[in-house]
Amino acid sequence: MSQRVTFRRMQDSTREDFEIIRPEAARFASGLPDRVLAHLRLLQGDFSGFPIDRYSHCLQTATLALKDGRDEEYVVCALLHDVGDTLGSYNHPEVAAAILKPFVSEANHWMVEHHGIFQGHNFFHHVGMDRNMRDQFKTHPHYDRTVEFIDRYDSPAFDADGEIYPLSTFEPMVRRLFAMPKRSTYAKVTESA
Repeated sequence: MSQRVTFRRMQDSTREDFEIIRPEAARFASGLPDRVLAHLRLLQGDFSGFPIDRYSHCLQTATLALKDGRDEEYVVCALLHDVGDTLGSYNHPEVAAAILKPFVSEANHWMVEHHGIFQGHNFFHHVGMDRNMRDQFKTHPHYDRTVEFIDRYDSPAFDADGEIYPLSTFEPMVRRLFAMPKRSTYAKVTESA
């Protein structure tokens, strides 16, 4: 059984309290890959009218990126780019980006965070929206990277006949990526963007 502190308000905490809390928090954090993978699996069976379910779409996006020789961090971003769909129906890219932010480069974070607007270039005009919304970012250093992500990996990954690697292919990559944050409010680490 875990040891617990007894303070009722954070301002009443002590260094000794955090000698108890810190290892417990580290233990909980070590389970992050399992929680993220479980959340990804929640997308199974959610077709929302698409030719394949959202889970298969994520796997197919990652499959395309891996087959194209992208690095592990990029492949995991491809895998998890829509993981926010279940909780962030109106801002899923921001949810996925928030989960990935401590573990990925600024370029990959920006790409995931903005992929929804960039994917919108392919369909916004069908739903009464401005398909050129992405143009507001034309001068951003990660604009071309995000266009490429959509065109090469995200957009073609709705193919019911397309190759889809199993999650077991990507699980070790997820575990390695989430093993140590590159940047975090709660960890003394340095960013390698």
